[in-house]
Amino acid sequence: MSDFLLERGGIAVIDGGLATELERHGADLNDPLWSAKCLLTSPHLIRTVHLDYLEAGADILITASYQATIQGFEGKGFSRDQSENLLRKSVEIALEARDIYYSRCCESASDYTGDGRILKDRSIMVAASVGSYGAYLADGSEYSGCYGDAMDLEFLKNFHRRRVKVLADSGPDLIAFETVPNKLEAQAFAQLLEEEDINIPAWLSFNSKDGVNVVSGDSLSECVAIAESSKKIVAVGINCTPPRFIRDLILSIKKVTDKPILIYPNSGESYDADRKEWVQKTGVSDEDFVSYVNKWCEIGASLVGGCCRTTPNTIRAIYRTLHSRSSALPLGSMESTGTHD
Repeated sequence: MSDFLLERGGIAVIDGGLATELERHGADLNDPLWSAKCLLTSPHLIRTVHLDYLEAGADILITASYQATIQGFEGKGFSRDQSENLLRKSVEIALEARDIYYSRCCESASDYTGDGRILKDRSIMVAASVGSYGAYLADGSEYSGCYGDAMDLEFLKNFHRRRVKVLADSGPDLIAFETVPNKLEAQAFAQLLEEEDINIPAWLSFNSKDGVNVVSGDSLSECVAIAESSKKIVAVGINCTPPRFIRDLILSIKKVTDKPILIYPNSGESYDADRKEWVQKTGVSDEDFVSYVNKWCEIGASLVGGCCRTTPNTIRAIYRTLHSRSSALPLGSMESTGTHD
């Protein structure tokens, strides 16, 4: 991760929301599998969205496996082997998109096209997404972290164990544990990396609804400490959280770790878990979203992108903002935004 960031002057761009774009391309995601449904029905749309984000300047693609679980696929009538193959497929699609993008870069006479596409040959990472247990439940509990008093560490480890192993063995560059809503699940992920001898790095990303704690009410500092103590977790941060909370959360994370901090907020819109839809006109515009980016990087963010309801236009604006920032910085300043492994 350190070398990857140094290539980019200390800051890399993560992609944006997947489900929003799949729906824009015509996908029907009204299903407990959510965006993972497209692994079954329209994998070509996933590939198209991945390419849209690469051409918007993303350096890291996150696979369509956030809500893809063996248990969820089996609930749809698939066998264990079929379910595992669908997990592998999520990584394969992202890798294919990366290969297609590299081919387009080689064929292009310029890094930038007239229609705004970025065809700049650079190293690109594929991050295999692992959503929380709450994402599998599809009841909004990844936004509350409340799994009930009977929930324990061993249950969570066993729920995620095979899924993590299959994804890690499918060829991604890293594992992205996303929208982690509580300390218990963070512990489960960190322990699984050791127990299953996962041989690629991982990041751990939490969500918050108050700008102080993770959504369950657990201490953010205690959650970040789990990432800090794991040699296999190379970055830690926040996703699927309104932009207005990010500054204070970065400052809190910096008190606990020197590892790279990743930030990919949602658009700021409110989610209605009962109706399973985003409440219109509760978020911020792309312009307002991007206005935060330099401030986040100045105080310590090293990886920046978007989550729910952000689009390739958001990511393109982030890329341009960061590119302008890097061009304006003297070399010493750029190096100082790097990481401290």
